[in-house]
This record gives sequence, structure tokens and C-alpha cells, in this order.
Amino acid sequence: MARTIQSLERAAAVLRLLAGGERRLGLSDISSAIGLAKATTHGLLRTLAQEGFVEQDAISGKYQLGAELLRLGNSYLDVHELRARALVWTDDLARASGESVYLGVLHKRGVLIVHHVFRPDDSRQVLEVGAMQPLHSTALGKVLAAFDPVAHNEVMESDFAAITPLTTTDPGAFDEGLAEVRARGWASDIGETWDGVASVAAPIVDRRRMPVGAVAVTGAVERILDEETLRPRLIAAVRDCARSVSRDLGAGRF
Repeated sequence: MARTIQSLERAAAVLRLLAGGERRLGLSDISSAIGLAKATTHGLLRTLAQEGFVEQDAISGKYQLGAELLRLGNSYLDVHELRARALVWTDDLARASGESVYLGVLHKRGVLIVHHVFRPDDSRQVLEVGAMQPLHSTALGKVLAAFDPVAHNEVMESDFAAITPLTTTDPGAFDEGLAEVRARGWASDIGETWDGVASVAAPIVDRRRMPVGAVAVTGAVERILDEETLRPRLIAAVRDCARSVSRDLGAGRF
């Protein structure tokens, strides 16, 4: 049986106690309930408060759950709702384009793939749900960086590593390119992340018109491009898919 980390178990016990009992609890109540010394419990609470998971009332000194937990919970719900709303539309996009379709969200200075629809042919393919893609070289990453201020800050603090000879490694040039992405409403990656592979992505927004993810079509350069130009029908299909998912998330017409 795998060993667990005791400090994390204790922190989880504190959070569950605060979530299931009274709205606010004092140090003595918490230490007694989880069976730890006051000094140990105080150390846990201090760390949780520093991370925003717990807040201490300035007057009573009692503790309650912090706003960071709400943010994390909303992120969890947003990702699951995003994926659920996108299932039908991404399937349609894969059939219409004949290519693989990816749904990505911002996660730890990268793009987390939360849904992947295989290219509709008989070729052998590997499911990439849970994989991470770079922000600075992928179409998904560029779209997120262009429309999401948090993603923009994350990518501008990254190292802009050269993944292929075509990867943009100059932060200034990358930032200038984002202005064009915002103006046209989509981004592309032509051999910047994988040799011989191209991608087109568009942003997905929620009812607040805030970006919550992006959808992309990815395939061999010779299929995504018509000679040296991205196929207009693919760009239109990706944007239509993004709009449809956004409308299902409450964004209305845009």
C-alpha cells in the first residue's frame, strides 16, 4: 500500500472540518476535533492561511474556509462544464475537418488538454487527454495568451524555449503577434511545436465573455495548409465550433 504524506492528510482534515461544521471555528475546537496539539494545528492553519485556503477573523480569531478554495472549485466546475458542452461540437469539427481536435485550458504555465477527438480515419492514434502543451508555440497557447490576461502574464514569464527551428523565442516578437491574434480571432502553429504539424485554434468564452479555454484542429502541414496558406474552411470551422461552445456556455451571440 502506498504511503501517504501526513502533513497533507492533516491539512485535508482541517479543511473538511471547516467545510462540514460551523462556519467559523477556534484553534482549540479544531485541534480537539482532529486530535492534534494546538501548536501543530496552529502551524497547519498558518500555512493554509498563507496559501489562501483558510482565513482568520480579525475580531474573534476564529478560522473559516478561504477564497482560494472557491476559486479552485469554480475552476474545477468550469473545466467539467466546458468539456461537457464541447463534446458534440468537437465531434462535429473532427468529422467536418477530417483532423484531430483538441480542447485546452490554462494550467501551470501551459495548456492542459482536457478533451481530444481522434482524427476520423483508421490510423493508430494516442489519446492525449491530460497532456501539457507549451503556451508560447502552440495555437491553443497563443489564443489563451492573447485573450486571457492571466495566460498572457504566465507566457511572458516563461523561457520561450526553442522547440523546433520555427519556434518564436523572442518575447517581444511573440507579444506583437498576439495583437494580430486578437484582431483576427484565431491563432496558428505551423511547425513551431512539432515538425510537419500545423494547428488552428480559437478562443471559447463563458457567459461573462471571459476566456475559459480554446479549441484547435491539428494535422499534417500538407492537409492544414493549401500550399503556404492555411485553408480558410478550416479556420472558419474552428471558429464556428468555438462560437457554438461559447453560446452553450451562455455567451450569447458574438
